[in-house]
Amino acid sequence: MITVRLALLFLALLIDKVIGDPPQFWARVPHPVVLFGRAVGAADRRLNAPGLAPAMAKSRGLLAAVLLTVLALACGVLTSALFSGLWLVGIAMEIAVVAVLLAQKSLADHVGAVADALNEEGLTGGRQAVSLIVGRDPQTLDGPGVCRAAIESLAENYSDGVVAPAFWYAVLGLPGIFAYKMINTADSMIGHKSEKYLHFGWASARLDDLVNLIPARLSSIFIALGALTAESFAAMRRSLRIARVDHGKHRSPNSGWPEAAMAGAIDLQLAGPRVYEGVLVHEEMLNIGGKRLATAADIERAIKVFDHACMWLAGASLAFLVLSLG
Repeated sequence: MITVRLALLFLALLIDKVIGDPPQFWARVPHPVVLFGRAVGAADRRLNAPGLAPAMAKSRGLLAAVLLTVLALACGVLTSALFSGLWLVGIAMEIAVVAVLLAQKSLADHVGAVADALNEEGLTGGRQAVSLIVGRDPQTLDGPGVCRAAIESLAENYSDGVVAPAFWYAVLGLPGIFAYKMINTADSMIGHKSEKYLHFGWASARLDDLVNLIPARLSSIFIALGALTAESFAAMRRSLRIARVDHGKHRSPNSGWPEAAMAGAIDLQLAGPRVYEGVLVHEEMLNIGGKRLATAADIERAIKVFDHACMWLAGASLAFLVLSLG
């Protein structure tokens, strides 16, 4: 079974890299992540009542996280059973579903749009473009800040949007990738430390940390390999060193790995203080010895490393497929 999944994963990675998510199609049909978001929203409305005591809010948040994960697993099992009865059509449909739940081309396109906007429209255009992919207040960002935000989003989402769903599909098939996307969606919607979700979203945030534990570390290795083929051997060594030394400076136990790896790959300082919803978040710089002021050209270099990292991921799936056949 793992052999089949690896073969389908390799094909899905190739399709997603070339085609991505056509916006014309998803304008007519709800994207699966949108459906996951509706489920999270329903759980939030039903279980997260105002004025709950912290302990009760945590308990209800834990119940929400468990129910949402079980729902996603069940949908994955049913979908897998349906596809298995359709032979070649079912195989094609499964590849398509997996490709839809990956984010290689769409991520590169969105981050590349930030560089294009900076080059063509200046800071105002860059702020507008980066506001579509990051949660921080774009009006607090200068030009280098916009560039750093785009590069950090690229690195973090390489782990969350590419490596992690691929990993969980390889391990558990459609139930695995469905459950991962549900957990990740819940974290993005209710897993933050606002007054409303500080306690209710705690379980979703911790569950997201757990399922990203291995993929985040794998992503730093693939980014370093991407630096090898996109940049140089020295860039790969620096990427691995900065990931190992600086990952712990990040507020997230997982995001620090890919972001630090990318900082080392293009020898640029990333992270540092930033503003979210009017609140200043203090954080150390990653790769403090690297270049201080980021430019649109650095975004383009990061996208090149990202593209190569995606190719290394596809190559790894193919290599494991060959080994499983042997």
